[in-house]
Amino acid sequence: MEKIIVAVTGASGMIYARELFRQLMDIDVEVHAIISEAGEQVLRLELDMVKEDFSDVTFWGIKQFTAPMASGSAGFSGMVVVPCTMGTLGGIASGLSLNLIHRAADVMLKERKTLILSVRETPLNRTHLKNMLSVNDAGAIVCPAMPSMYQKPKSITEMARNYSARLVELLGLDIEYARWQGQ
Repeated sequence: MEKIIVAVTGASGMIYARELFRQLMDIDVEVHAIISEAGEQVLRLELDMVKEDFSDVTFWGIKQFTAPMASGSAGFSGMVVVPCTMGTLGGIASGLSLNLIHRAADVMLKERKTLILSVRETPLNRTHLKNMLSVNDAGAIVCPAMPSMYQKPKSITEMARNYSARLVELLGLDIEYARWQGQ
């Protein structure tokens, strides 16, 4: 069974995290998660949810540096930070390990495992762009939270589900969803 890390930070866009958790559970993936304090606040504000609502997910504390994902020997195959704040992006880009999210991302990069950053900010300043280039050069995938419209979604949830399915696919996992088929 695949083991995936999902980190949730305090950017807007909790619907993406919720749909990603649901999809990973649907395809029988072992999910370990880290959520920042700001992430918990925004989850409550945007979706009226708490992390305990995801009962099939194992949560680790943001300062819990003895958690399995703090080491490359733990056997995780990939990590998604969704939504990813610019502060988290900056910490990862500079190699800081100020919290477990940064450390787990650093482990993914050093082990050459899949790290996806679902950045969620607009407009972008020069520092944001430089940090995105830096993590890209280190091996991460920068996948801004930009849902597609070609499948003519009927709801925000449908848009978020399609975007999060793309994240699942980028992790190298099989998932069925509405892909662009051309004309």
